[in-house]
Amino acid sequence: MKKTLVISALAALLATGFAQAAEKLTIAATAVPHAEILELIKPLLAKEGVDLQIKVFTDYVQPNLQVDQKNIDANYFQTKPYLDNFNKGKGTNLVIVTGVHVEPFGAYSHKYKSLKDLPVGATVAIPNEGSNSGRALLLLQKSGVIKLKDPTNALSTPKDISENPKKLKFKELDAAMLARVLDQVDLALINTNYALEAKLNPVKDSLALEDRSSPYVNYLVARPDNKDSVAIKKLAAALTSQQVKTFIEGKYAGAVVPAF
Repeated sequence: MKKTLVISALAALLATGFAQAAEKLTIAATAVPHAEILELIKPLLAKEGVDLQIKVFTDYVQPNLQVDQKNIDANYFQTKPYLDNFNKGKGTNLVIVTGVHVEPFGAYSHKYKSLKDLPVGATVAIPNEGSNSGRALLLLQKSGVIKLKDPTNALSTPKDISENPKKLKFKELDAAMLARVLDQVDLALINTNYALEAKLNPVKDSLALEDRSSPYVNYLVARPDNKDSVAIKKLAAALTSQQVKTFIEGKYAGAVVPAF
């Protein structure tokens, strides 16, 4: 009887120990493709003692603020130009952990089948945030629609356009709104995560699309105080695993491209 009680007590202690060993790690992400990729690796991390808690956001501001305020451990949704601009503008000091994928940025229209078909005075919707605004304008320049004063300036705004032969009218909106106003404008430059959520296929539906050499990698981002933690390192390794690479290539078929 005593032996049975001792064995039971040991089992209980071991069970408690294993339960406590799972470290909770919260991460902010946008729904597609970031949260989908994180859901894929959640079971893998659980086996490694990391309880991954995924918090889905619909905007690009709160994920950074929540990490900076230590309400969330890390985030996965943004490019380096966006992060640099955010840190500078908000006084934060978030840091890159590792690059995961590229989402080729695209131009979409429900009214026209080619950029050449855009009429004079067409309304073009672009993101209202510095790095994404510049990204949209750089794509239009590369497509021959406009010319910028500085063709290398990733933070260009409509004020930096030097040549606009079609006299396009630019409407700057929150990135999350662009797919929703597609029927109300002639052209919209949309981040791929929002395009995918709107059931747009960047490869098939876009009138212009960044190629695979795009420098706009989406990164896992954390703070200086936790970027080297064991849990973050395990998350970074999982996000850059062959399993994730195979998943991205199979599920998104070119709309999302592995960056590792």
